[in-house]
Amino acid sequence: MAYWLMKSEPDECSIDDLARAPRQTVPWTGVRNYQARNFMRDAMRVGDGVLFYHSSCPEPGIAGIAEVASTAYPDATQFDPKSPYHDPKARPEEPRWLHVDVKLVRKTRLLSLAEMRAAPQLASMVTLRPGNRLSITPVTPAEWKTVLQLLDHA
Repeated sequence: MAYWLMKSEPDECSIDDLARAPRQTVPWTGVRNYQARNFMRDAMRVGDGVLFYHSSCPEPGIAGIAEVASTAYPDATQFDPKSPYHDPKARPEEPRWLHVDVKLVRKTRLLSLAEMRAAPQLASMVTLRPGNRLSITPVTPAEWKTVLQLLDHA
């Protein structure tokens, strides 16, 4: 089993939106970074753990725990000219962008970015590195365990 941190802007898809979604599952659409796409395509497996992270908001941080609920498949938004994620170079017979489905495990208290940065055990976490802008990053088993402990001790 692998672990991931997946960032979503809450005005696009929040942890509450995930909780209200049918079967508490949403497609993780709109990823337009090749490295993040490759994580979904090549490394993610059904059942992998996901830290659901709210980004680009007044208080960023981990808002819940989820799991990967599907293998990667073509992101339909790339073909929709009305979508902000439309890619005119993508063709249905040769999709450029993929996504996975993500299923809620549980909503948590918000583990703020400041709290994450204050935890010495998370010092090397990819998402906390200066300049990191990826929407999907791997999380080590030790980092996963630390985050769960921090979430449970508030």
